Amino acid sequence: MGVTLTDRAAEHVKGYLDKRGKGIGLRLAVRTTGCSGLAYVIEFADEVAANDEVFEDNDITVIIDKKSLVYLEGTELDFTREGLNEGFLFKNPNVKDECGCGESFTI
Repeated sequence: MGVTLTDRAAEHVKGYLDKRGKGIGLRLAVRTTGCSGLAYVIEFADEVAANDEVFEDNDITVIIDKKSLVYLEGTELDFTREGLNEGFLFKNPNVKDECGCGESFTI
């Protein structure tokens, strides 16, 4: 199953990769941090490592290391704009609770 991207998220990633002039896709990960324990990491990827899983969705290559995939399995990645704010929105069915600021979560 992996991770899926909405049309808006895919368009944003494609545009950024074009501006960047390099990159093979989007790297997603989870790291330990914040008041709830885990936080999302999102980067543009230039290579695939040996411990990575690779998915294709909406013409975007999504790369996730195997340790993070356990936490991200089934997540939908969206891109939202509200007023002057914009950013990626993780719709993760595995999340049990989030901190008040929305920066970290628990599974």
